[in-house]
Amino acid sequence: MTVDIDAIVDRRRMRRKLTFWRVIAFALVAVFLIGAIGYFSGFSTTSKRSAHIARIPIEGVIVENRDLVKMIDRAAESSAVKGVILSINSPGGSTTGGEAIYEAVRQLADKKPVVSEIRTVGASAGYMIAIAADHTVARYNSITGSIGVYFQYGNVAELLDTLGISMDAVKSSSLKAEPDFYSPATPEAQAMLSDLVTDSYEWFVALVADRRALDPSIARGLADGRIFTGHSAKEAALIDAIGGEAVAVSWLEDEKNVPEDLPIVTWSIEDELSDLPFTASLARNLGQGLGMALTDSLDEAKGLIPRGLTLDGLVSVWQAPIAAEDTTAVRGGAK
Repeated sequence: MTVDIDAIVDRRRMRRKLTFWRVIAFALVAVFLIGAIGYFSGFSTTSKRSAHIARIPIEGVIVENRDLVKMIDRAAESSAVKGVILSINSPGGSTTGGEAIYEAVRQLADKKPVVSEIRTVGASAGYMIAIAADHTVARYNSITGSIGVYFQYGNVAELLDTLGISMDAVKSSSLKAEPDFYSPATPEAQAMLSDLVTDSYEWFVALVADRRALDPSIARGLADGRIFTGHSAKEAALIDAIGGEAVAVSWLEDEKNVPEDLPIVTWSIEDELSDLPFTASLARNLGQGLGMALTDSLDEAKGLIPRGLTLDGLVSVWQAPIAAEDTTAVRGGAK
């Protein structure tokens, strides 16, 4: 059997060419993936280890969020963070959730200059968090205010009667587990809830008066549950300036001596998958990026909550779907 030297050489050349084009193809795919991640999910080569302005999003319905509080604490301790922008798009939510984030922001402000930017909506507990910053800006037509608190509960007694279901209970005292869902609230239970709401409301009004340097009587007059446009809020001294993130950055640079042209890095809550190997992380981020691209049209809905959403405890939230309804049972806040 003879060996065709020319054929062997040709095959080797062919293999080298195939290997070369495979490498090129792999490199192109890698560049595409990295570019896709960067485009769709906001990937940035800017590291949190280098000097930057931290953008901390406060979005959606506010609940007790320990991870967010921990992240705010980490920003306070980071030497690379030269200033912080609270990017707020929230109708509010749990009063205690807002209180916890408010306190974390105040501790942050002891170490870093903090400015809040109210985007589409920053109302109720969302507004509470906004005024924890050193300076607050909002768009001319942003929705803010809705200063107040309420406690909501339902009653399905008539439904239970229809179904032929009766409920009863043995209590240690008349106000234990009141109000319940299967009988009308007693006058004593309603008075108890009124005291609860009033106490929380007075705390909220005092906080607004203190943070906005308002006379308590003026703060109380503004805290009747009404919502304001950014322009009206500025006129009422509930915010400091009209504008968006550029105005917030200018304030940091002009008033707090934050170096100009620093990159803005969005801080997000790190989840348990953040330590995945590079290839797995790449695939995961690509999936997230593509998912964000497909659902980008839903982003504008952030900050709005469905009519039927319920939150435990005292609530400070502006409920957009029913804001126009004439409700008389306000109980110390906007319902």
